[in-house]
Amino acid sequence: MSTQISVDLEAATAPYEQIRSQIASLINLGELAAGSKLPTVRALATDLGVAAGTVARAYKELEAEGLISSRRRAGTIVNERPDPVDVHEDLVAAVDHLWELAAAQQVDAATLKALVARRER
Repeated sequence: MSTQISVDLEAATAPYEQIRSQIASLINLGELAAGSKLPTVRALATDLGVAAGTVARAYKELEAEGLISSRRRAGTIVNERPDPVDVHEDLVAAVDHLWELAAAQQVDAATLKALVARRER
């Protein structure tokens, strides 16, 4: 899972929020199924090159949102989602087209993500 998450330390968005929003998106899109075990705080922090407190804060906020649960000895798991996000096929097609355009113009994933984030309103 940590390969699906990245942190841009140069971004205006705090690292914990980048982690929180990316994990929330993975859960809401069904990429992380209910019952999936998340990496430990320490392991994810090491993978991402951030402090353990940064990941702990992201996990704490995800838990407050009801997306995950942390249990002693059982670890952190994804909760059941009663209403998964229904992504329309035209939106998926538009995203696919965006990636194709970026590849044709030799724009890397980090630059494309930064461009999308900058356009966020």
